[in-house]
Amino acid sequence: MEGNGITGLQTLAAKPARSLAWLLVWLFCLAAHAWGAGGAVEVRRLGLSRVAENTLITVVLDQAATPRVSSREVSGKRQLVVDFPGARAGRLPSHLEGDEILVRQVLTETASPGGGVRIILDLFPEKPYTYWKQNRPGTGGQSVFILGLKPDPQARPVQARVVPSTVPEPVPTAPPRGVEAPEPSAPGEDEGGYQEPKGNVTPGSFAELRRLMPKAALLLQGLEADGWVVSESNRYDRPGRRFSRDFMLNNRKYPELAVKIANLPANVPNTPNIDIIMLTTENHTSEAATQYRGLRQWSFAKIKQKYEDIGDFFDDALKPLRVKLREETKAITLRDAAVFQNFLKLACSNNPQVADQVMNHVRAKVSPRFEGVQFTVSENPLTLLNLVDFLYVKIYYLEASSGGG
Repeated sequence: MEGNGITGLQTLAAKPARSLAWLLVWLFCLAAHAWGAGGAVEVRRLGLSRVAENTLITVVLDQAATPRVSSREVSGKRQLVVDFPGARAGRLPSHLEGDEILVRQVLTETASPGGGVRIILDLFPEKPYTYWKQNRPGTGGQSVFILGLKPDPQARPVQARVVPSTVPEPVPTAPPRGVEAPEPSAPGEDEGGYQEPKGNVTPGSFAELRRLMPKAALLLQGLEADGWVVSESNRYDRPGRRFSRDFMLNNRKYPELAVKIANLPANVPNTPNIDIIMLTTENHTSEAATQYRGLRQWSFAKIKQKYEDIGDFFDDALKPLRVKLREETKAITLRDAAVFQNFLKLACSNNPQVADQVMNHVRAKVSPRFEGVQFTVSENPLTLLNLVDFLYVKIYYLEASSGGG
């Protein structure tokens, strides 16, 4: 193989005028092969949280990587930018709400496949801060990059002051005292972690759902009686370690509606399982819905071709469609009001007023001035109404953990 390669180069060298282009192509292919052999980093998940005085941006990666972090000002907006050059994007949110202290919002941009992932923090003006960085191992062979921001009156207001690491990257550095990094490793069965329940229950069935979510048993029984069927079931676990289950329910009587369910078992002792059940209009199909879904898939490169700033993309392209979607999904919800009311009455059986409160919010006039709102309708169980784009109601249940202590 090596001999053939050398002979090929000798032949090219003998005919330089005719073969220079082929030589360049051959070298490019070798370089591309070597680059691909390393395997591009996948940016899998992104989250924002607040711990003590620190605002934490947590990025879950499939392998260790150290991004470039830089500050800039675009059209008068202060931003902190986290770049993962050449990375692939997983199921990342395009937008996260900020913490109302330092970060106004978080935006994600992706170039064409393999072109990189950029995370942009829109910052509040005149809020000086410092930031620190940390890389550490995550669960299941993953890696976690954490960017922490902290108010600092001594820092310059336009460009952040970086807190120097005590250990060269990418070796993990300790966050400030009192700040616990997210994404703890899941304990195994012998450490008090998740244990697979015993019994003959068909996976992906309502029987399994009722076993996983006893507090939601009345709601699940009502959904099954109304003709909802489990159309999709996924599990994300390893032997002795359960991270989550999710289910999708559909009903032929309500083609534009869907029920999405997530079961998040506790992986830390003395913490509850979390169950989430959502009735959503995201199956709605219209010209606005199709256009909105298409825009949400645009790469950063495509956005930059048409808009100077990603904020303009949200204001000029997404916002008008969100207003239209709120109007359309409001009409669907009022048409299928009995479905939503019955769902809420079964979900919040101890608070029968929740159904009426939700429907009153739905009937309210849609204001084009705002991107949309979310209402916390009940705290036990936690019940949210989303009026941003595709209307939905979401219920959170906290269950006693059998394996987590």
